[in-house]
Amino acid sequence: MIFEQFATGGDRNYGYLIGDEAGQEAALVDPSYSPETLVARAEQLGLKVRYILNTHGHADHTNGNETAQRLSGAETVAHRSTALPVDRRVDDGDELPLGETTLRILHTPGHAADAICILAGNKLCTGDTLFVGKVGGTDLGDGARTEYDSLHRKLLTLPDDTEVWPGHNYGGRPSSTIGEERRTNPFLLRDSFESFVELKANWADYKRQHGID
Repeated sequence: MIFEQFATGGDRNYGYLIGDEAGQEAALVDPSYSPETLVARAEQLGLKVRYILNTHGHADHTNGNETAQRLSGAETVAHRSTALPVDRRVDDGDELPLGETTLRILHTPGHAADAICILAGNKLCTGDTLFVGKVGGTDLGDGARTEYDSLHRKLLTLPDDTEVWPGHNYGGRPSSTIGEERRTNPFLLRDSFESFVELKANWADYKRQHGID
């Protein structure tokens, strides 16, 4: 399997190319700001882009869809609840074939109601649900509760060696693992929902105290 991360622009956005050499097919994940670069890379690798997936419907992750689709002819894919005009809607547990590779969809609402993570082998594109050392922004009520449940009931049930590939370069490094986040992410170390929300409410102070950018 081919897996490549791209710094696409915007607010330190990341996009991804997932490729299957045997089937000569590729999927693009959030090719925002730089769709031409991702499509050209797929062509350079001899891969036909089959899917353009969005981890959620926010414009900073979807603004490359139209160009990527025009250049590649691929179908756009997002969660079934999205307001985006996509070709295919998916739900939790759905699988998309990509040559001999399978893309598994995990619905992880919280930051956005239509948020999904995409699992390819042991590589997980987490969008804005989980960053390196941080989690996605939410309100301090229902959104936080939903995100907390998504993190603990979906992502933290994955094996520790599952690689975390986020939607933005907001951490100290471009990727991590579920095990590393479980051990070090201050939000995942909180032992209750109430403590999780308390950290969200006081995150700016926490960052200053701990020298976090």
